[in-house]
Amino acid sequence: MKGTWKNPGIGSARADFVLTAPQAGVPLLFIEVDNCTEEAVLIAAKFDKYARFFQRQEKDTDGIEKPLWRTRWSAPACDEYERVHPPVLLVFHQVGQRSAKSQMARVADLTRRHWQGRWHPQGGFHSYDRCIPIVATTLEELREHGPAGPVFWRFGRDHRQPLLDAIGNARRDAYLARRRQAAREGERRRAERMAAEREARRPVCKDCGQKFTDDRWEAIGYTRGWSNRQSHPHLCENCQDRAVAAEQQPEADERERQEQERLRQEAEQQAAAAQKAGGWLARFRT
Repeated sequence: MKGTWKNPGIGSARADFVLTAPQAGVPLLFIEVDNCTEEAVLIAAKFDKYARFFQRQEKDTDGIEKPLWRTRWSAPACDEYERVHPPVLLVFHQVGQRSAKSQMARVADLTRRHWQGRWHPQGGFHSYDRCIPIVATTLEELREHGPAGPVFWRFGRDHRQPLLDAIGNARRDAYLARRRQAAREGERRRAERMAAEREARRPVCKDCGQKFTDDRWEAIGYTRGWSNRQSHPHLCENCQDRAVAAEQQPEADERERQEQERLRQEAEQQAAAAQKAGGWLARFRT
């Protein structure tokens, strides 16, 4: 809660064990063991320390302020809905004279402010924002069913579960999955609607009746630079080429006629010159 990792302040939280097993779905788990010799109120007081420890903020090596525990251990990032603290597991060993079952119930009652969530009626789940997931079991149950068995009681729930279910929030996960699916479905429908609306606006060639391609549609909408503007924006590209060719044909025919006329005149001039030259030669001979 204060001090440093090497020199923590007096009264700081100290777990009996810290388990990190991300490969098994448990990124971080603090474990407290009790032999049923300690009073429930003393066990509950430890969670006041845990709460202050989880709330402590420090700058990490990247200069960003974050919860102190995140500067030492890795865990999934908080999402936009909840900032749940790491879970704490209480393991009771029936050695002392106190009943493990009564110890669990008493500690759960005394720590309610730390673990109790808020009901989310729209989603049908409890939100545990800024809460500590507290889970309890006994060494006897662990021996009988193993750590993967339904032997863990999450404070606030009415049944025992496997560890991953106990420290998780299945109803919330299902609700968020439905929201994500609904969002994807809404995005798909929106994309389809926009595509249909765009297709309805697609121009149609006034000559052949074919719809414009995307490239042609983009070309007729080009407004920067006169050299790139289309001469027949109401026609598709093929029809525009034919229209341009048809418009240019009379000019080509006129140029061809003029060229033929020029060649004819040149031929007549050459013939006249040759005839004239032949006449002078005949007169010279006589």
